[in-house]
Amino acid sequence: MSIPGISEAIIRHNSNASSYSRGEEYYRRGAIAELKKRGNLIQAEIEGSEITPYQVSIRFDAGGITSACCTCPYDYDGWCKHIVATLLSCSRQSEIIEERPTLEQLLNRLDLLQTQRLLQELVENRPEIIDDIDEFVSLIDLPKPKTKQSSTRQSKIDTSPFRSHVKRILRDGLKELEYGSEEDPFTDDLLAVIEKVRELAENGDGNNAIAILETITETYAQEWDELLDYGGDSYSIAEPLDSAWTEAILCAEMSTGEILDLQLMLESWQDEISADFSMSLEALRQGWDYEPLQQIMQGDDTAELWENERPSFADDLALIRLQILERQNRYTEYLNLALAEEMTLQYLTQLAALGRVEEAMSAAKILMEKAEEGFALAKILREDGYLVEALEICQAGINLTGNCLYEFASWTSDLAQGLEDNATALTASIIAFKIRPSFRDYGKIQDYAGETWLTVKQDLLQTLRDQPDWGIKEAQVDIFLHEGLIDDAIKTVERDSYYASELVHRVMDAAVSHRPKWVIDNARRRAEPIMEQGKADRYDAAVNWLKKVKTAYLQLGQKAEWSAYRSQLEAAHGRKRKLMELFKELNK
Repeated sequence: MSIPGISEAIIRHNSNASSYSRGEEYYRRGAIAELKKRGNLIQAEIEGSEITPYQVSIRFDAGGITSACCTCPYDYDGWCKHIVATLLSCSRQSEIIEERPTLEQLLNRLDLLQTQRLLQELVENRPEIIDDIDEFVSLIDLPKPKTKQSSTRQSKIDTSPFRSHVKRILRDGLKELEYGSEEDPFTDDLLAVIEKVRELAENGDGNNAIAILETITETYAQEWDELLDYGGDSYSIAEPLDSAWTEAILCAEMSTGEILDLQLMLESWQDEISADFSMSLEALRQGWDYEPLQQIMQGDDTAELWENERPSFADDLALIRLQILERQNRYTEYLNLALAEEMTLQYLTQLAALGRVEEAMSAAKILMEKAEEGFALAKILREDGYLVEALEICQAGINLTGNCLYEFASWTSDLAQGLEDNATALTASIIAFKIRPSFRDYGKIQDYAGETWLTVKQDLLQTLRDQPDWGIKEAQVDIFLHEGLIDDAIKTVERDSYYASELVHRVMDAAVSHRPKWVIDNARRRAEPIMEQGKADRYDAAVNWLKKVKTAYLQLGQKAEWSAYRSQLEAAHGRKRKLMELFKELNK
């Protein structure tokens, strides 16, 4: 009944030291009130500091953990203590897990009347969920989008509430600017309105989406002069507005006259508000009947969508088209367009989503050029249960370039470990470490390396020494101190100029017996300018550095030298009462 591929080493790797320690404490004191397994879902109820117990949900497959979440507010570094406690219970006491039916199994036992009664009782106890039911029913009742655009555009929606809403957003924002606000008072609220329009288009109602967008854009243009007076710009709104227009246009049914009218309006608006509606204008020009587009969607690999230079918005336009084709279940046209537009990620993942796994695997070997493509495909394959195939894609994908390599390599490492492919787990962990070194990944590699650890360790340490210290100082200090490499740790923090650096304090604590002279020189160099410049708000930091100086002098057996140095400081700064009061701490 234990979760496949889970071990205490994996739990450590995915939580920081504090979370693991506190999770261990929760486990030992029996804080887990309930522990259930429903198919590939583990659910736990944990008694914590709040009256209401925290709820933990963990999903897994044959490759190990796929997701872990908790209702506690922790959102910092890895798994929280409640997830740790749950997984420790699963690892150490799998016999206490209560096996329960999945939701699908439970619903299969009910007929229509029983299902209705269940929902009625749920709503009676939790009235708020009726809104979720209402939205679900509304969506499934919507007519499917048409693929032909034959009828004239008719809007049935009352757009006046949207006009009032946009006016209120703009005028309230202007008042904030008048009162001296430096924050952007418009964008978030306007984007929320635009998002509602996109939801209409996604449900195939392009005509009403266009009607609302006309209202939004026209209202925005009417207020534009006043916005300009306060230094307003349309940059943050123009791009999402152009995207929403594009999607609505491609979902709408319009006559030739309506297309020409809308073209004139868009061209006029983009001039008025200094926006760029090039993508939506091109979507209006091409529509779906544009002959090269039709040829491409029918599989003609000689057709060219762009006669001249490919525009900067071409990928965005292709993505919107693909989303619409997918919603309309036009998968052959989707695949042909994705292939022609070199949208490899979309092409491969759609093949996999359609269950055409062999085709996806073969195509990936030829087309895959970026890590993002491999990561997206691997995740789809894993979700559909093709774990071996997912790992095969990972093995190729983590050697490609991309911006997701750390996440991809870490994900690959966990999957490989769950499938007991230790070699791939080790390789992927090393790749992740070299991109973003951390003490946690260092420990993971040590577990995977086994007998080769001594060799692997030297390579990792050299990586730390060779990398710029931007953003990895903490990892460097953690690892160098863990390995007893005091000189490397000293070199890491030598140029750390922060007046109260915790990293420097840590290195000094470790170095005081090895390099006491360095501690004295470095701590004095940090404390003395604070005292000399009379920075009273930093006197406590100066005294903390002096404590390090004292410890190092005593380590050298130079108590007299420390006393002389302290007397010298008291003579120089004796009139600084706050500092002298803090000096009393040096007597401890």
